[in-house]
Amino acid sequence: MSGTAGTRKRKQWHYCPDLPIRVSPLFSQPFKPRAVLKWFVRGWFPVSENLIILVLSILSWFFFHPALVRCQVFQFDWIAQIFVRNMVLMFLVAGGLHLYFYVFRQQGEARRYDARPLAEKSRVFTFNNQVLDNMFWTCASGVTVWTAYEALMMWALANGYAPMLEMPGDLLWLLLLIFLIPIWETLYFYLIHRLIHWPPLYRHVHYLHHRNTNIGPWSGLSMHPVEHIIYLGSVLIHWVVPANPLLIIYHLQHYTLSAATTHTGYEGLVFGGKMRLALGTFHHQMHHRFFECNYGGLEIPCDQWAGSFHDGTPESHQQFLQKRKLKTQNAQG
Repeated sequence: MSGTAGTRKRKQWHYCPDLPIRVSPLFSQPFKPRAVLKWFVRGWFPVSENLIILVLSILSWFFFHPALVRCQVFQFDWIAQIFVRNMVLMFLVAGGLHLYFYVFRQQGEARRYDARPLAEKSRVFTFNNQVLDNMFWTCASGVTVWTAYEALMMWALANGYAPMLEMPGDLLWLLLLIFLIPIWETLYFYLIHRLIHWPPLYRHVHYLHHRNTNIGPWSGLSMHPVEHIIYLGSVLIHWVVPANPLLIIYHLQHYTLSAATTHTGYEGLVFGGKMRLALGTFHHQMHHRFFECNYGGLEIPCDQWAGSFHDGTPESHQQFLQKRKLKTQNAQG
């Protein structure tokens, strides 16, 4: 089904991509190595959010990161250096995308999933404004927790508490981990996402993120501080899996900056009538609209295994509605 046809058939969306949505071939049966290789190449080259974030991480490491020896003792100066850099990066990515799509309207409504305007006068949001609300929680809590985790991991590496990759001997291991981190983050995200949809945690923590039924770039990291602590805990795996400062920076920047890109609300950047850079995922856009589907990502088919996958087609939506109705009936007795 083409994107245009999808728009006509699914009137609740302004735009639909090609449907059905498909997960990666990593766990397909039988295993298809050529399809897996093709999927990895398309996910990184020639231009992708993965590659752009990796470049930003390398630049951060070389030019805007304190020497590891300084991180042996927690001190305000080097932690503040990381905090300022992270804040600048968040404004560069989330702020830049917001200006491009929503302020300057450079792409109009082309490839925008949900054409409803972002809320400007709504008591649902802090300051009665969706964008200001999202910016506040992203910057005040998100960047702070992001910096805290980065400082913790740098301190652990500097003091030998976390295993270190040795360069150049471990270069191939470093490159492999760079490719594997997005997959690990997908698995981790699914597990913690199901956890914070547990009613007590949802009511007190995750509700804040889900006030965004329609999303924009600043929505991605707009979360309760407790959710930030859980969400960014993904990087703690490097107390076991060896890392170096570059890998820690990339791990955290991928998890934070890709939250902004995947919540863009648009399928991607369009130039000359063609999409040049994939961004927002319709898979996760549906989660914000329907809540009880698509808890994970497309790298690992956790939702398919758990029966919570919505592929965007009308048939899949009917199945979703039936499951929701049955769940409501069971809850009522």
